[in-house]
Amino acid sequence: MKRKTFGPVTSQQVAQIAGVSQSAVSRTFTPGASISPATREKVLQAARELGYRPNAIARSLNTARSRIVGVVMSYFDNQFYPQVLEALAQKLDELNYHLLLFVGDRDGNADRIFDQIMQYRVDGIVLASVSLSIELSDECLAAGIPVVMFNRSEENTTASSVNTDNEAAAQQIAEFLIAGQHQRFAYVAGLADSSVNLARQNAFVNTLHSHGIQDIRVVQGDYDAQKTAQAACALFSSPQPPDAIFAANDHMALTVMDVARFEFSLRIPEDLSVIGYDDTGPSGWPSYALTSASQPVNAMVNATIALLMKQIESENIEPEQVVVPGVLVVRHSARRPQFGIIEKDGLSLFKPQEVE
Repeated sequence: MKRKTFGPVTSQQVAQIAGVSQSAVSRTFTPGASISPATREKVLQAARELGYRPNAIARSLNTARSRIVGVVMSYFDNQFYPQVLEALAQKLDELNYHLLLFVGDRDGNADRIFDQIMQYRVDGIVLASVSLSIELSDECLAAGIPVVMFNRSEENTTASSVNTDNEAAAQQIAEFLIAGQHQRFAYVAGLADSSVNLARQNAFVNTLHSHGIQDIRVVQGDYDAQKTAQAACALFSSPQPPDAIFAANDHMALTVMDVARFEFSLRIPEDLSVIGYDDTGPSGWPSYALTSASQPVNAMVNATIALLMKQIESENIEPEQVVVPGVLVVRHSARRPQFGIIEKDGLSLFKPQEVE
């Protein structure tokens, strides 16, 4: 029978009912702490009777750790980021950390909400699809709060980052389209100041230039469906519309496909090849079957959390830049080259180095 209590139940009350010390109660609710099974069971039984739950805020005052990681994210209409958010929450939960979500501005800058983040005494910060100014990154470093940028990186920053190899992937996409005998190329760009967008755009354009292809159209989609649709309409209405389009992410690539098929009656891939970046869930749907450069969410999240935990435990935060390998997953939205396609784990992949 549950005992009547008035006001919040304390660990001291649990200790009295269980007949143990207050430190034994603390160890019972501390993951990994040493305590005998018999004592642990007595404490848990007393806690159930009293309706006791450990006070995370009070514990953070004692340990100087909140066990909270602030995650700043925006652009949820891109399916990649909800997947990332779920994976981050699950991984942090395994480590007995809690995720506190802040929604950043669509322009990709987290400076506006920086003060809010710091008020919660977070142990670390993950920036996904957003970035901090150099000044605020330096402030986090001075405060001993590690910052890891996810799918974003900045030059001359004190923050760490986790990315796929954007340059290598974009180069591979260009080689794939060249091998498929395409003639007219276009790139649908994300935000102009996005580091990953610039890396993908420059590598794609430079690889085409290296093959003697100079006329590459670059249009702005800004990671926005409406702007992407307008850009696609402009491309397809031109006298020489492209027969190959690389979009900076899947969200824009799927919009391009919809405009091509339903507004211009173009056949994919007979009239037009479309390639995206991220390899999100809808890319594998039969209605799209989008060829896309993969960003392996679990591998990137694992690398992010491992880096964050190492820096939380360290007295000196040394920024690190981690690159997680990805692959070009070939589906039916792009014309296949005669050589270079291999089958692995149920997927078709493009490996130009495999050509004999």
